[in-house]
Amino acid sequence: MKNPDEVNPSGIPARDRFVRVRGAREHNLRNVDVDIPRDALVVFSGVSGSGKSSLAFGTIYAEAQRRYFESVAPYARRLIDQVGVPAVDAIDGLPPAVALQQQRGTPSARSSVGSVTTLSSLLRMLYSRAGSYPRGQPMLYAEDFSPNTAQGACPACHGLGRVYEVTEVSMVPDDSLSIRERAIAAWPPAWHGQNLRDILVTLGYDVDKPWRELPRKARDWILFTEEQPTVPVYAGFTPAETRAALRSRMEPSYQGTFIGARKYVLHTFATTQSALMKKRVSRFMVGSVCPRCQGKRLKTEALGVTFAGYDIGELSQMPLSQLARVLEPAAQGRLVPLEGKQAVLSRAAARRDTERRVAAGGASHEAAPDVRRTPNLSEEKRIAAQRIAHDVLERVSTLQDLGLGYLSLDRSTPTLSPGELQRLRLATQIRSNLFGVVYVLDEPSAGLHPADGEALRVALDRLKAQGNSIFVVEHDLDVMRHADWLVDVGPDAGEQGGQVLYSGPPAGLRAVAGSHTAHYLFAGFPRRPRAPRRPRGWLQLEGITRNNLHRIDVSFPIGAFTSVSGVSGSGKSSLVSQALVELVSSHLGHEPPPQEEEGDELASAAVGITAGRIAGGMDAIRRLVRVDQKPIGRTPRSNLATYTGLFDAVRKLFASTRAARARRYDAGRFSFNVAKGRCETCEGEGFVSVELLFMPSVYAPCPDCHGARYNEQTLKITWHDRNIAEVLGMTVDQALGFFAEEPAVERPLRLLQAIGLGYLRLGQPATELSGGEAQRIKLATELQRAQRGDTLYVLDEPTTGLHPADVDKLMVQLDGLVEAGNTVIVVEHEIRVVAASDWVIDMGPGAGGEGGRIVAAGMPEEVARVSSSRTAAYLAKLLTADPADAWPRR
Repeated sequence: MKNPDEVNPSGIPARDRFVRVRGAREHNLRNVDVDIPRDALVVFSGVSGSGKSSLAFGTIYAEAQRRYFESVAPYARRLIDQVGVPAVDAIDGLPPAVALQQQRGTPSARSSVGSVTTLSSLLRMLYSRAGSYPRGQPMLYAEDFSPNTAQGACPACHGLGRVYEVTEVSMVPDDSLSIRERAIAAWPPAWHGQNLRDILVTLGYDVDKPWRELPRKARDWILFTEEQPTVPVYAGFTPAETRAALRSRMEPSYQGTFIGARKYVLHTFATTQSALMKKRVSRFMVGSVCPRCQGKRLKTEALGVTFAGYDIGELSQMPLSQLARVLEPAAQGRLVPLEGKQAVLSRAAARRDTERRVAAGGASHEAAPDVRRTPNLSEEKRIAAQRIAHDVLERVSTLQDLGLGYLSLDRSTPTLSPGELQRLRLATQIRSNLFGVVYVLDEPSAGLHPADGEALRVALDRLKAQGNSIFVVEHDLDVMRHADWLVDVGPDAGEQGGQVLYSGPPAGLRAVAGSHTAHYLFAGFPRRPRAPRRPRGWLQLEGITRNNLHRIDVSFPIGAFTSVSGVSGSGKSSLVSQALVELVSSHLGHEPPPQEEEGDELASAAVGITAGRIAGGMDAIRRLVRVDQKPIGRTPRSNLATYTGLFDAVRKLFASTRAARARRYDAGRFSFNVAKGRCETCEGEGFVSVELLFMPSVYAPCPDCHGARYNEQTLKITWHDRNIAEVLGMTVDQALGFFAEEPAVERPLRLLQAIGLGYLRLGQPATELSGGEAQRIKLATELQRAQRGDTLYVLDEPTTGLHPADVDKLMVQLDGLVEAGNTVIVVEHEIRVVAASDWVIDMGPGAGGEGGRIVAAGMPEEVARVSSSRTAAYLAKLLTADPADAWPRR
């Protein structure tokens, strides 16, 4: 490790070129002291849960943010989401910091790649100032080209690009049922639905006749009426009894107001505060492309303006790589009178017209028809176009360098992976040309193919060359080898971690025996120790069309482990996570899992449609399990113990104690979500919010339960001398020993430990878990089930966020599923996982329109020999690697 007291040739002490951390105690950090160089690419490594993020983000970035906010007005401070004050004695030499973390995109469908990168704003200015307008149309402002403004949005779809209808088919999926048998699926469940059925009885409608046999007029009124009559309701009466009661003017149970099924759906979607209710009614809303704007989201006047022959909607739908080719002539000042696609169409029209005249006996030299040509741009327009197009191309070039050239500007952010979103923000920072900043990045290689990883490393070098410090939390071995400095945290996770094992140039880590990172960084990769499994059959898909997939045929081996590889955007997820999952779900008679994100409930009506069929192999599949990286819960009340179900067994143990039985406490008493057991001051949250006027709100432990979440009477009940709050505070590793004699609790705990999650606390809130942790918790929960050998498991990039040591643990569990006779298919970039597969399907060769094809399929050794595969070279290098070659020179 460098001596911070050395003096460089310029006379500046080396100490002044370091960030010096003293006494860091955030989360599991053990009073850490470490010196980290500035103006360098520094990688924080270590197994999952070792404390590297606590050091990089929870300590260094949090302190940099805290210092900056001290200079901000108190009123403004309370409007900004702050990360809190870190537990650290001192940090010296710390410049301003910018964090680029892994996080899901905003749930708004109106947020897009174009808005995140600000490229859409530049295009709107380009069309406003340099576009070709239809004859007689006045100039439009930039806002007129935005679908998110009132003056620009298409009036038919309000700028969404899709219109939504509530139809009879969507509301009544089974017309053989009667109204009493709940034929109107869109109506609310429970009492409210019964109320509407009782009102129909009063109104004289037959609720016992099959829906299809009711008169069309009656069906239309029940579903689509805007009337809301209020009538007497006789709860529990038969139709005959109701008629008799009406004739005799009997006092009704109550007066009920009717609402049509469509009106109920639309009103509930627009007004409910319940995410579950909104999601439920959205199922009955059928989406289709807006007929007025054809999905381009803009008003007709804006779409009439063209540049290079394209309207702004068409340009926004192009992959960025194609967008760059279209704008390149403008950026170089090469604009012709008749532009791009419009020129081609106009010339074609003129040629066809001439051919028709010649065929009719006319002269070929007759005057051409009046084809409106795009007028020459004025000099000021040409200069404006060149300036804006050049700026767009420079920004797009950075995105292409980061492997994002397959994205389009109108791609909504809810559909982006956290890795894609982080790289979009990284590209924006590269273009900002800031100097003297510490950039703290959270696994920027997540979701990247090795070929795209090379471009990422170049981008990080560009940021560093601009005079910035790059601090990266990373598991990727190539990024570690590329670093100037490594800070390895460990040795293990949770309480067994929190120490800096090494801080210095990467090569020096070789001598640190206790480092898990060193083992993988320098030991090379042994060849696969076993022969590939022979499949029991093949799951065959034919004619698959989805996103960039066009009528492809593919076969997946049954009873084997298959990796689907390819560069980002090549069509892997379209094939596996969408097409395969939807077709298998449909074949099994299940509703396909929703693709939408929270807050974008209508996305389920807007997702692409899969075309194609299953041609064979489903006789061996009885069950489908999709394990994704979506959160296991949206609130802190959902946690590891509740999601896996082990908390039910724990609460029963406490309820079975002599003290609990004496007080007549049942298992519900030991839930912090139930009033009888929870602390009423904090309502089971464990903390209270303190408003500080112009300062940010402060969250403090509850003054009554001190964070325990339970009331005093509940906490008096102990099991083996521990109360329920103390059990929730245990890690999985600790709880495994504590519940060693309780099989119902011990089995899920052992699986969680085996899959590398022994460091998590049982009561760890779902909101604190990463996507990778959530995915492994789901997998561990699934592993508790008895294995029948007929299940198809589909996982999308399960190694995201995992240290190589944790990847090995994961592979043991996945191999166990296959050994039990199941089929496992993963979408994966990690070459070690691909090399250890029984079968590899490589998509590509490129991304977006340049992908969507199967480049190679076979055993790893076979795919490694396919020259057209971008995965092959990395696979071949790994399969033939010599441990002595594991350290490439920079």
